[in-house]
Amino acid sequence: MGKAGRQRRLRQEKERERRRAHQAAGHGQAAGHGQASGTAGREQAGGPGAGPGTEHVPSQRDLAVMAIGEVLAALRDGGRRDAFGEYLDVLAIERTPGWTQTVSLSLVEFLRVTVTRAWEHGWQPAELVREVGRERSAAHAEMAGDMITDEMRGYPAARVDARWAAQVAAIEASSPARRASGRTAWWGSDAEYLGAWYASGRDAEFIGTVATAIETLDALGRVPVLEKLLPLPGTAAPITPERAGVPERAGVPERARDAEPADERMLSRIRALLSKAESTEFSEEAEALSARAQELMAKYSIDHALLAAQAGRAEEPGGRRIAVDNPYEAPKVALLQTVAQANRSRTVWSKEVGLVTVIGFPADLDAVELLFTSLLVQANTAMVRAGGKRDAYGQSRTRAFRQSFLVSYAIRIGERLSEATAHAEREAAARTSGSDHDDTDHDDSNGGGGDHGSAPGRGMDLVPFLAAREEAVDDAVDAMFGTRLTRGRSPRATDAEGWSSGRAAADLASLHNHAQVAGKAR
Repeated sequence: MGKAGRQRRLRQEKERERRRAHQAAGHGQAAGHGQASGTAGREQAGGPGAGPGTEHVPSQRDLAVMAIGEVLAALRDGGRRDAFGEYLDVLAIERTPGWTQTVSLSLVEFLRVTVTRAWEHGWQPAELVREVGRERSAAHAEMAGDMITDEMRGYPAARVDARWAAQVAAIEASSPARRASGRTAWWGSDAEYLGAWYASGRDAEFIGTVATAIETLDALGRVPVLEKLLPLPGTAAPITPERAGVPERAGVPERARDAEPADERMLSRIRALLSKAESTEFSEEAEALSARAQELMAKYSIDHALLAAQAGRAEEPGGRRIAVDNPYEAPKVALLQTVAQANRSRTVWSKEVGLVTVIGFPADLDAVELLFTSLLVQANTAMVRAGGKRDAYGQSRTRAFRQSFLVSYAIRIGERLSEATAHAEREAAARTSGSDHDDTDHDDSNGGGGDHGSAPGRGMDLVPFLAAREEAVDDAVDAMFGTRLTRGRSPRATDAEGWSSGRAAADLASLHNHAQVAGKAR
């Protein structure tokens, strides 16, 4: 059957069903037993023992599902815009309560199923919302967020990974409709969702609301497969009192028992310092705050590893995906790679979805994410301060300038990070080099107030310890990506002034308590 025939049949079936429903409502009392028998006959049509010539009557749900399938197929076939409009009309133009609710119920069920399938393909909640927004619009991303938050209501909180739950909470907090209603499912039932969305004023016409749902369903259904980095909802290990750190654990030093809360306190301090550094209008204050935050990051990463080893906790490398968007995505990825390498981590760029997977141990991943974000903010501030650029003919060369700026910035930051990492490792090795020193607390010479207490891991040979961790990270990359990795080309710098400015900005960035490198731009 051709396209026109399928459309004609769908309209005819829908009209026939509507007439039958009207007749049944208007003549049900007069029809009596005969009408009931006729209904039973229609319900059995097409089933075992059905007589010849009996006709299957599709339900409203059947018609809605058929129309959704056709409109999706037309959307994915760019040459079928007429068919897309035809079937969209079928779904949206008739506004009788029963039909609208059936369409809403069917679409919401399809959307939720597609969300869970994307999770099974490695996508996390925040990544999925971002990808739908990249493919379509903020409205489509908001609808995807609604489906995610509603689906999450079916999982016990104790069986949801904390990182996953935090992403869902952020999605809920960003929903204007949820903030206004104070409820997760602000729309009520699935059958009311499209009507509630339209009533909120997001679309001028109801057909626009249905189109948004169809396009969101299409975007969710086309996401590629990613590596699974977090346990799916419902599969995370339940939080027991021991995991929560309630009881005392014999044989484990007090410092190790408190490691996870202490880590969160440390990260909170680092985030607060970086936030102040990025928001202050005074460059001297920003540099002092950044220096302090980055110093804490260096100590945090190495001390965390030593404390875990001392406490006998088994640590395995994991992965974390960081979004990197245009413009200038390639030099931004290069900057992230240099930060990761300095923190004994590796990166894999999934360019088609704008995500970089960083593989490393948990504390190193924290340091990479925080430091990369801070350095990128500093670079963007310096580029904006430099302003637009034009060549001798008056043509804009701002893009070439900024691309070259970021390439040079990333290279120089890599050099300085390598130096800073080596310095931090030498200091840590000195603290752990022998067991003949006492275990008294040492003051933080930079005003840390004794954050670290006793030097962890005394008597441990740090060099092979860290080398073994780097080897474990390489093994994790191989296990996660196998032979699917390809090596891409490094971004190019074509603007001399941009190169020089980027290197100067990198020299001015404070890293791990090292002072600015004045006069070294070249």
